[in-house]
Amino acid sequence: MARRSAAAGLCLMTILVAGPLAADPSGFLHPLGPIAEIQRTELVWATVAVMVAILPVLLGTPFIMWRYRRTNTKATYRPQWHFDTWLEVGMWGLPIVIVAFLGIWLAQATFRIDPYRTIDAKMAEELNIELAGPQVDMDVVGLDWKWLFLYPDQGVASMGEMVMPVGHPVAMRLTTDTVMQAFLVPRIGGQIYAMPRMATRLNLIADREGRTEAINTQYTGLGMSGQRAEVRAVSPGAYRSWISRAQEGPVLDDETYAIIAQSGSVADAREALGLDGTTPILFRLEATDIFDRVIDRYQNPEGVARDAQPGSPTYNLSSGVLPEADQ
Repeated sequence: MARRSAAAGLCLMTILVAGPLAADPSGFLHPLGPIAEIQRTELVWATVAVMVAILPVLLGTPFIMWRYRRTNTKATYRPQWHFDTWLEVGMWGLPIVIVAFLGIWLAQATFRIDPYRTIDAKMAEELNIELAGPQVDMDVVGLDWKWLFLYPDQGVASMGEMVMPVGHPVAMRLTTDTVMQAFLVPRIGGQIYAMPRMATRLNLIADREGRTEAINTQYTGLGMSGQRAEVRAVSPGAYRSWISRAQEGPVLDDETYAIIAQSGSVADAREALGLDGTTPILFRLEATDIFDRVIDRYQNPEGVARDAQPGSPTYNLSSGVLPEADQ
């Protein structure tokens, strides 16, 4: 009876925890791309492997407590017992096998979907997908508390929204013009950190249309929880239409960048620019070297002055203009 109750309780707990995750169509269990699918598979198998060791403990503990309770006179009483070979083999051998299995398998999967690995024809074949077109290069700058997405080849930029064409690899460079941040699009790919003065890389691809979110998972202050951007995987035709619409937006030049680099949300940036509406901000990109100049800001051995540092309480628009490319 006790074993049945324990098993029923464990099943109920699993359903209560896993049910909402599985039912949420925007969650990471419903991937939009092959990389996220592999990560989901890794999670499932890692959970199953760990449960092999955890379930006997969860089920055995209440059984042992009930079976060997003081009032049960039928249970064997062995006050001199101190060792059992098979018990020791199970307690130590099983975890060792599980750790070895997970270590080897996850290491292979990690190298297979290395975020720095370019999604070329060879990798596409490994992922069992077909490339629909050329690679899209994208630069991402983390600010307090928003993401700026730069499309240098297309001459556009966006804030609050990231759009990618289905079937096209997206090669991202990431940095931050404030404190360290972490960029994550759960339904499409993995997480990568972004830090001042350096560029990290992330390669993504979506094989179906859909919407999800990019989030910052690194604590960066009061507005961190709201640092989200809508991510849309669209058809190549819809992507071209979006590019055309963005090219009609306001110009993203040095002065505009200094304004949006202030601490605040996308809505705050929109208000500071004097724009109406609540949709993401689309820019025509005048300077295609903004990403490199953001990195150059932190190359000075003397550091960045407080009034020139985005995110600083004393940040000043005139001082916060990015350095010239040759400095």
